[in-house]
Amino acid sequence: MQSISINGSQRESVGKSATKALRNAGKVPCVLYGGDKPVHFSADEKAFKSLVYTPNVYTASIELDGQTYAAVLQDIQFHPVTDKILHIDFYQLFDDKAVTMEIPVRLKGNAKGVMIGGALRHNLRKLKVKALPANLPDFIEADITELEIGNKLYVTELANDKFTFLHPDNTVVAQVRMSRNAAKATTEEEAGESAE
Repeated sequence: MQSISINGSQRESVGKSATKALRNAGKVPCVLYGGDKPVHFSADEKAFKSLVYTPNVYTASIELDGQTYAAVLQDIQFHPVTDKILHIDFYQLFDDKAVTMEIPVRLKGNAKGVMIGGALRHNLRKLKVKALPANLPDFIEADITELEIGNKLYVTELANDKFTFLHPDNTVVAQVRMSRNAAKATTEEEAGESAE
């Protein structure tokens, strides 16, 4: 999985006034969990743009006073009016400890059912997976080529040895449904045949 570097500095004081001063200076207060104790730090708001405002998923390489931590974004809070980032929680990664993440789904191919007039529905754009950090994929590829009208692509068909899905087996990732136009054409054909 691709990683984004974030240079931050540890915070000594974590009270309300210190946090407000940080935000006024264009910095985002953050906490890194998962280690021996939580690490409070701050970084420039610009540093998070490519991590937050993207459909892709990345790990973060956080550099604090000479030490580097591998982490994933766990929670983020935005200002309700301005949409500025107020606070970010990270979770520290360890090579031998499985982590849970939502990974984007990319559809591949052209469904047979769509070519004859069906409508494709992409039900889930992200899937929750659990894996060791080294096995986390950048995205999950779902081949929809063989889907006919009425067919569904289940999460079980995307199974992989490197990670486990945290969804029920009957979870539908994508499906091809009868479109209104195709349904209309079918009923018109049937009406024409019965009139003969």
